[in-house]
Amino acid sequence: MIPSPDNNVNAAALLSTTQPVFLFNASDDSQYEGGCMPFETRLYNKPEPKSTGRYELPYIRPPSRCRTFNLSSLETLIDDMRTTIHDNDLFRLFENTYPNTLDTMIKWHGYANNTNEDTTEETVTDEELTYIITGDIDAMWLRDSAAQMQSYSNLLVDDSTEQNNETTLAQLWRGLINLQARYVLISPYCHSFQPPRESGIPPTKNPAYDQNHPFPGYERQLVFDCKWELDSLASFLQISATYFEKTGDIVFFGRYSWVDAIEAAVEAAAAMREGMYDAEGHVLNSAYTFTGWTDRGTETLNNQGLGNPSRANGMVRTSFRPSDDATIFQFLVPANMMWAASLERASVIMEKLSRQPLGSGFIQQDKAENLTTVMREFAMGIREGIAADAVIQHRNFGHIFAFEVDGYGSVNLMDDANIPSLLSIPLLGFFDSHMQPVNIINKDNANTHNKNDDRRRAKTGHAANHSAEVVTNSKTAQQLPSHDYALIYANTRRFALSTANPYFAWGEPGGFASVGGPHMGPGKAWPMASIVTALSMYRYEDDSDSRDKVIAQQLGMLLNSTWGAGVMHESIDTWAPQIWTRPWFGWANGLFGELILAIAEDDKQRPDEEKLLSRSWQ
Repeated sequence: MIPSPDNNVNAAALLSTTQPVFLFNASDDSQYEGGCMPFETRLYNKPEPKSTGRYELPYIRPPSRCRTFNLSSLETLIDDMRTTIHDNDLFRLFENTYPNTLDTMIKWHGYANNTNEDTTEETVTDEELTYIITGDIDAMWLRDSAAQMQSYSNLLVDDSTEQNNETTLAQLWRGLINLQARYVLISPYCHSFQPPRESGIPPTKNPAYDQNHPFPGYERQLVFDCKWELDSLASFLQISATYFEKTGDIVFFGRYSWVDAIEAAVEAAAAMREGMYDAEGHVLNSAYTFTGWTDRGTETLNNQGLGNPSRANGMVRTSFRPSDDATIFQFLVPANMMWAASLERASVIMEKLSRQPLGSGFIQQDKAENLTTVMREFAMGIREGIAADAVIQHRNFGHIFAFEVDGYGSVNLMDDANIPSLLSIPLLGFFDSHMQPVNIINKDNANTHNKNDDRRRAKTGHAANHSAEVVTNSKTAQQLPSHDYALIYANTRRFALSTANPYFAWGEPGGFASVGGPHMGPGKAWPMASIVTALSMYRYEDDSDSRDKVIAQQLGMLLNSTWGAGVMHESIDTWAPQIWTRPWFGWANGLFGELILAIAEDDKQRPDEEKLLSRSWQ
């Protein structure tokens, strides 16, 4: 057997033009232990057959026997897309990226054990668990694993009538919800976790453990890293809501620990709504603090781990962004938008649980009823805080959303590639709420808007002459500013995709240009942001010509961004595109697949000569 190279393969090694150390047929899995080539070795070897376009992209899918999960409906979809996507390179990029999580990152799926406290004897239960790694980091992030699974929502169906013995996508989904519920109950302020003990997979050592000092502390055998990121809890609610909306399976949510986990998540987030001081000026104890021994300012919080001061306004303080970088001002606006929208969606499940008959086996009706009210009031408070503090006047772009605020009037004007971002707002559900605010303030803007504004307002689901979710606080009866969120988003988008955004990265004309962030530093554009730029157009722009122009530009850049690897990367140096990070990044791969499927859906309404996926991208 040929040994596997070290898993820590970096971009430079993958790009090397020197002869690999291991000389063998790169496509021959039989030469490896277990008959399956390690995936990072597969990426290194760039196996054939290559695509027939000018990019000559390798085929990096493992053989079916070597995949971590096989799904027949996924294979049918890929076969259908083979004739839908006319460009061979673009199809190869889709068939490599979209199935990547199911192919390579379902590290374990099984059942929870119940331990007898008296005898320590363990029995296997019927509670499904699914452990999903991010790719080249062997741990499970709440946010990443949820986003990775979310990419397959179009394939998710109720499996209650399934007769075969094959594991279904719905089972994987339930297992992920159950495992995330367990993690939230263990450490609601942590964002990434170790394998469940039932899996038999040893924990991954995190070298930062000895340098990082969060409060509350955590057990390293259970938690991989512990940064308080509000979007992690929002992601747990989001995948829960998606499962219910797709399957209608309300019984599942009452069987295990989902209600208790939601309660823990809501309480943890609520504790972070407090500001720095009480009414007398005492510094309040924070429910979460973090200090790190580091040479990077984004890896620790100042003020002995408290972060910069905030004044309570209904929003939730989050110490870290979805990039795992520390916030400057702790009310991170897109994360709060995502949390509010996720609370509202998940509250529908909670409400239905509260109405379950007493003989159904579910016994937490009163708790579910109370949580339904708490979740909706919580979301409304966030919406009020955003309306009051998160909209600012930019000297060049008009009213835009700030990236971060502190409740005192200080704002951070930027955007980051990671989701939730300002650019991704149409994808977060914040504009789509069906919950009735306390009061919607009419806004007479007949003399200030044009037809494009009307069209964009319609995309948010609000009437053209109404503001978006701007309310009067029911507790204080204080009227909040009236805002046109659709127009504000349009301005914010122009800002985020311009050089006015300090983390917009660009290089030579025609090269890769997109939003980056401090995680990889200035000048590093993220394909994820390019995908969001295109994908959000379907929720933002109705004019097909304008939409097609933006999507085509992003699609061309993305196809040219892989540097022969045939997958999406984390970041790209815009002046040296051969330098990129992360060869195996499941979140970005799945998101690219979502974009292609959205284009395909839109193409169904068009004649062949106008279809984007019928074009040549050579």
